[in-house]
Amino acid sequence: MTYKKDKISRRRFVAGTAATTAVAISAPYVHTAYAAGSLNVGMWDHWVPGANAVTEKLIKEWAEKEKVDVTIDFITSQGQKLNLTAVAEGQAKAGHDVLFLASWMTSRQADLLEPVDDLMADFIKENGDVSDVARYMAQIKGKWRAVPSTFGAQMKGPASRIDLLKKHAGIDVQEMYPAGAKPKSDGWTYDVFLKAAEACHKAGVPIGIGLGTTADSVDSIGAIFSAFGAVLVDKDEKITVKTDNVRQVLDYCKRLYAFLPPDAPSWDDASNNKAFVAGQVSMILNPPSAWAVAVRDAPKVAEQTWHHPMPKGPKGRYASFLQPNIGIWSFSKNKSAGKSLLRHLNTRAAAEAMVAASKGYDNPPYSKFKSFKTWAEVGPPKGTLYHYPDPHQDQILSVAAMPSPHEVAAQIYAQGTMTKMVVRHAQGEDMEKTLSWAESEIEGFMR
Repeated sequence: MTYKKDKISRRRFVAGTAATTAVAISAPYVHTAYAAGSLNVGMWDHWVPGANAVTEKLIKEWAEKEKVDVTIDFITSQGQKLNLTAVAEGQAKAGHDVLFLASWMTSRQADLLEPVDDLMADFIKENGDVSDVARYMAQIKGKWRAVPSTFGAQMKGPASRIDLLKKHAGIDVQEMYPAGAKPKSDGWTYDVFLKAAEACHKAGVPIGIGLGTTADSVDSIGAIFSAFGAVLVDKDEKITVKTDNVRQVLDYCKRLYAFLPPDAPSWDDASNNKAFVAGQVSMILNPPSAWAVAVRDAPKVAEQTWHHPMPKGPKGRYASFLQPNIGIWSFSKNKSAGKSLLRHLNTRAAAEAMVAASKGYDNPPYSKFKSFKTWAEVGPPKGTLYHYPDPHQDQILSVAAMPSPHEVAAQIYAQGTMTKMVVRHAQGEDMEKTLSWAESEIEGFMR
């Protein structure tokens, strides 16, 4: 079996995408050795050490059983290389047969992706339904264009310091979200959150929400917007910037801004993690990656970390969820093998193995896959991830700019329109001027 695990570097990315593709297409194929043909798979290079190895093993086991000659590339998302790979292959109509699709890439490449309605019908019947955000990101114009992935899926809810919130804000997050039990979260609202932010700010350990234009900042503010029912463009493509809900959330965020780290507008995706591991903040909105680093580098911080759902706003309790997908190119030379692989990766056993390998980071899309033992048992402290997959459905999953049509939603997300609105108004710009600026920006996205 030809089996390759390859992390694509900056130097060989452009040439490698085309050259490796050409070799893969033109290389001789020995039917007697691999009865089901060959398959070239591109997967995300996971942040959690060891997670790639388990996915690699799952794919290799499937390939050996099905007699498929498989090649795997693990492609970093740093420098947008994963998205660049999808764009380059879509333009060339050549490359991997099966590709991990991050962010909004499924909608962008929808016309070049093989419909997988048959797979999703079976997966939902077997594994339970998927969330609205998974359906929004993978079902384009009524057709499933990719399969929501367990590998790399993440919830960006609070990772809280048990000790600091209890000491400075009087909030016991373990009592509110007890391990192994239903939440007692009726009093966990954005009014309480604001008071906690003020108290922790005064104590020198603010809540660490960024206001930059990278994903962690956009997702954090996006969840707050959703909780206030603030939508910039509705599902029918009507611009809804100048509404009471948007004004209300901007007013709230202006008050919150006063209690965030002073350099929050310049934060990137590493800033909140670094601040948390260094013990400089009392809470961040993040998957368990920061906690996992703390387990290794700052065990005293890790021992005081608890993951739990978001506060409740006027329109509900919303959490930001990043749902990547895995798609099969319509120009793939082996669609049947691609579908067979996706069936293997969407079994309960495969999902549970990926969750365990990622130390609980991966968050499967299916409702029946929310109670794996990893989340209950992993620590320290034991139970810190019990509520991370939201087993009691205490919140609504969303993504910033949902439910706007994908074409404009992707621009709102990529440009950080929501965080820019918050910063402009919080730094003194008149509310109506901020709204007019945002409206003008969105009109430009829609031209």
